[in-house]
Amino acid sequence: MARLILVSNRLPVGFRAERNRLVVSSSSGGLATGLSNPHGQSLESSWVGWPGDIDSLAPPLRAEAESVLAERRLVPVTLTRGEVSRFYDGFSNSVLWPLFHYLLDRIPADRHGWDAYRAVNERFADVVAANTRPGDRIWVHDYQLLLLPALLRRRLPGTKIGFFLHIPFPAAEVFRTLPWREPLLEGMLGSDLIGFHTIAYRNHFAAAVRRLLGTGNTGDGIRIDGREVRLGVFPMGIDVAHFEKLAGDPDVSAEVARLRTELGGERMLLGVDRLDYTKGVNRRLLAFERLLEREPRLRTRVRLVQVAVPSRDDVQSYKQYQADVNESVGRINGAFGTVQWVPIHYIHRPLSERNLVALYRTADVMLITPLRDGMNLVAKEFVACRTEGDGALVLSEFAGAAAEMTEALIVNPYHVDALADSFQRALALPAEERSFRMRALRARVVSGDSYAWVKSFLDALDGVAAPKPTDTASNPDVLEALAKDLASRPRLVALLDYDGTLVPLAHAPDLAAPDDALGALLQALATCPGVEVHIVSGRRRETLERWLGNLPIGLHAEHGFWSRPLPDASTGAAWTPLRELDVPWKMDLRALLEHFRESSPGAIVEEKSASIAWHYRMMDPDLAATRVDEVRMAMTAHIRALPLEIIEGDKVLEIRMAGVHKGVVLAGLDLTGPDVGVLAVGDDRTDEDLFQALPSSASAVVVGRQPSTARFRVDDSVAVRRLLDRIITLRRSRP
Repeated sequence: MARLILVSNRLPVGFRAERNRLVVSSSSGGLATGLSNPHGQSLESSWVGWPGDIDSLAPPLRAEAESVLAERRLVPVTLTRGEVSRFYDGFSNSVLWPLFHYLLDRIPADRHGWDAYRAVNERFADVVAANTRPGDRIWVHDYQLLLLPALLRRRLPGTKIGFFLHIPFPAAEVFRTLPWREPLLEGMLGSDLIGFHTIAYRNHFAAAVRRLLGTGNTGDGIRIDGREVRLGVFPMGIDVAHFEKLAGDPDVSAEVARLRTELGGERMLLGVDRLDYTKGVNRRLLAFERLLEREPRLRTRVRLVQVAVPSRDDVQSYKQYQADVNESVGRINGAFGTVQWVPIHYIHRPLSERNLVALYRTADVMLITPLRDGMNLVAKEFVACRTEGDGALVLSEFAGAAAEMTEALIVNPYHVDALADSFQRALALPAEERSFRMRALRARVVSGDSYAWVKSFLDALDGVAAPKPTDTASNPDVLEALAKDLASRPRLVALLDYDGTLVPLAHAPDLAAPDDALGALLQALATCPGVEVHIVSGRRRETLERWLGNLPIGLHAEHGFWSRPLPDASTGAAWTPLRELDVPWKMDLRALLEHFRESSPGAIVEEKSASIAWHYRMMDPDLAATRVDEVRMAMTAHIRALPLEIIEGDKVLEIRMAGVHKGVVLAGLDLTGPDVGVLAVGDDRTDEDLFQALPSSASAVVVGRQPSTARFRVDDSVAVRRLLDRIITLRRSRP
């Protein structure tokens, strides 16, 4: 039976030894709690992740821990302490976490752990691939594993892969500050479906892809490598039934009664957070201090209970933040406290779930005021526990939950006075308004629980078209067999595109001149006995002549309009056009494209003898996304009654004479005979014209991941050169 393979940095359990006995505990955090019950109850699933330091357990206890993992369908990824330090503390939480939360000043300048991050993602990929069967789906979670989807795509090309980001995705301008920005985006784009909590996070990601990778968006998706990656919004929920059951538990109710007796007539404000600098605890304390300063009547009548669960105590920035919070609590209690009354009850330790639910039920006002937060499930837990339909919620506008929980009192956590105002307003809300707001919040939280969240994501993943396995012809063994076959032919004709095939694509046409190694490679190939080499390019003939004219090869420029045959020792070689050159249309079209160029910084107009092109590789991607459509529409209108056509290459629009394409080059070549091998290599749509005109016995190779009629595939120009060099070696070694 097909399964779901869940993948997260940590497994939902932890292990420790106490008095030579194994103690198994549940992991905290929204991801673990959100998926644990569906994994255990409703999903046919396996869960891959780090189990903690089980290697340090005594052998009998480790064996017991491994038995627990197997029983719960949990697959461990073992990591050394050094890897955890560099991967988790060093890069995930010292670089990605603060940057994704817009706190760039928290990123240390002298450490990053990128190599460890990449290596651990590779380790996860190996374990997941080894535990995946045909038909399984994979669901990868969170920022620690951003590279994993692409690594899995290479190992499991036919498997559906989903990814969900549990923290905010920052604005493109912030994300662009990362030195490793492109590989992280490419890693996520190995997925078939990428999920975010909010529309804003999804849009930020799409903008970053557009600006950094130059990949266009298509509605709710992104096209890359010949496939579409869907982007979706799936606000995460909680196990509402579980919290409602706890809220009604007699022991919890007894604790609520005890707490209310202890409060007497005091009103209670409640904050529950991991002690993380993104949670805004210190600003919340400052706002409470401001409230007590300006409203003396509230002193002795209002209490703030702040639960701060220890978090990442080994990270220096967290140690400093803890010290800052401790200082604020002490200062405020010292300034306003009395013998009978302490304004802030600060709890710096984990609480049991029952004790938390008792606090949720007791509080008059819940304070959720992070500076930035992916979702914040505490807000939903509070609402789920308010089964009587009363209570007030103050919620930061920078928490993902604010996009859904609009009936809360939404506030800017950076504005301390506004925070104080919201605390006061929440305390003064009339009972009818509190009830109205809470009923609406509860209805939304109940309908969007964790089970609904899991179902909505998996339904969307199931709705994505099944990925096509990578063409088997890109396998190194298959390419080696191709090289051997071509090397064995008495006669070989090689038809090679230039840009994107023999050299990487450059920002401007004049920046792609051949290097010495390419010249030597083409010279060696062309002088092999029985080999003809032809460059079939969209380039101007003057450029090809200047760059490659001294080589014993055929040159075909402007997609086959101009051809220069193989040089002959006695007669040399001359360029001849495919047909009579008649291009009066270019004058008006050039003026049109120059008009667009003037308002498009980075655009280039390239005029050829039989065509004219508008390049936009160097344009700002956001401007190009709209300007290209404008140019295309203007071109289409301009040539409607003319024998011309528009072709689209990689970041270029070109107008050429109809009927002129790379396939026409074949008419002037002798490709007949059973002993002739034909190799054609290209990277874009213009090369498909050549591929489709080849005889059926020819071998076409496409460069890149885009859809193609070619039977073979390589990744880039480096791989093309490697293939050609292998053919040369094999031909020279023939007897």
